[in-house]
Amino acid sequence: MSLNTWFRRWLLTTLSLLIIISILALALILFQNRNSEQSNPSINQVRLKINPTLFALEQNHQHLDKQTTREDIRSIARESGILLTYVNLDGTVALSSDPTSEGTQVNLRSSLHYDLHHAAQTVDDSESLDIAFPVMDGPVGSQIGNAIFSIPQAMVTVQKPMTFTVIWISVLLLLSLILGLFLFWMKRILDKLLLSPIHHLKLHAESILKGNYDDQIQYNRTDEMGGLYAMLDLMRTEIKHMNELRIQQEQAQKELITNISHDIKTPITTIKAYIEAIEEGLCYDQETLMEYMRVMRTHTDKTARLVEDLLVHALQELGQISVEPREMYIGPVLEAMLKPIKHVVVTKGLIYDGPHSNHIPNVLVAIDPIRIEQVISNLVANALKHTAPGDTIRMATELESGYLKVTIADSGQGIRVQDMPFVFQRYFRGQASHADPLVQEGTGLGLSICQSIIEAHGGRISFTSKEGQGTTFRFYLPIC
Repeated sequence: MSLNTWFRRWLLTTLSLLIIISILALALILFQNRNSEQSNPSINQVRLKINPTLFALEQNHQHLDKQTTREDIRSIARESGILLTYVNLDGTVALSSDPTSEGTQVNLRSSLHYDLHHAAQTVDDSESLDIAFPVMDGPVGSQIGNAIFSIPQAMVTVQKPMTFTVIWISVLLLLSLILGLFLFWMKRILDKLLLSPIHHLKLHAESILKGNYDDQIQYNRTDEMGGLYAMLDLMRTEIKHMNELRIQQEQAQKELITNISHDIKTPITTIKAYIEAIEEGLCYDQETLMEYMRVMRTHTDKTARLVEDLLVHALQELGQISVEPREMYIGPVLEAMLKPIKHVVVTKGLIYDGPHSNHIPNVLVAIDPIRIEQVISNLVANALKHTAPGDTIRMATELESGYLKVTIADSGQGIRVQDMPFVFQRYFRGQASHADPLVQEGTGLGLSICQSIIEAHGGRISFTSKEGQGTTFRFYLPIC
């Protein structure tokens, strides 16, 4: 269930509860109003009504045999709006607002109601209630009879105080209204600060998924949602950068395949042409044949080097560069590697400055001689690309902090400043000098392969260069 659906259901449920509370509060008000219309007798109201008549009766009970006294007491009762029945202690009606009932007997058990609420409960459909009060002979005298007063209920009822109940219910309704408004306000805030931004994030994510990495993701607040937007935009930028690198890499791989195909085709065509010339008998002497063989050897070496670079590149992509180091003394191994390099450098018209055999540290090093020779060959080939006849290529070996350091330096044109960060990147080919075009051609894989091989030996490789003054590469191999 989505967050929006969950919140909508929660809001509807809360509002339903508020409506139910409001309805119950209104029903309670109506119920209270209806109850307030019922009689609520008050003993104080009763005393106010009967006091004049009761006082007159107690003052003149000894003269009730006089007609004038009896009429005066009846008159006082009529003025008070009540009916009087004075009963002796034996149950004989001695005085009544209805003279015809005088002298009759009443049942004191059922007729005397001293409690106001008890008197109210005995009333059926009558509009008056009968309540009895004892008649005393003076302030400290004994009881001489009972006065039964018949009082209209309307005269002795008071309304129950509704102020507290109404205030309480009004406050409840007001709080319900405020809570309802607060819920709607909270929904708007959540829509603005949570649901709407999440919806926009979804749209941005779908756009990124479709490959549109150019639309910047912006959010103008600095809250948690702003942090989420910033991280998503950073992710978009990173994905865009990785996509651009992938496109560049794919393009570089296509160019690599094209270049290697061309580079391999050219020496193979040349070798084929020289072989056909030999077959046709165009080599009239041994010297010409040997010259043809040297040319074929040069192009064969170039083809082998290109194929080897392509193979190492493929292994590099898979993370499976085949390096099989074994412990051996490095002196004779390096001496064997440097001899053909000297011949190549001198043949190109450059000056070779290499170490003498007794200057090569003969220490025990775990190396793969084939791969290390490939590193040295690539570094020398790179130096040849950036030098011209008359320049110098220098090679040196020495021990440094538990490592064997091999240095290959040239006095060529150096590496441009803008090219230095990319020297060890695959497919990168810097600007070559005006040297032999056959040497300048490359795949852009050499230095990357060198770095992978040296690191596979547990060593490291670095360089320094200054444009116009040459370049120096150094690699370090750990000593056993």
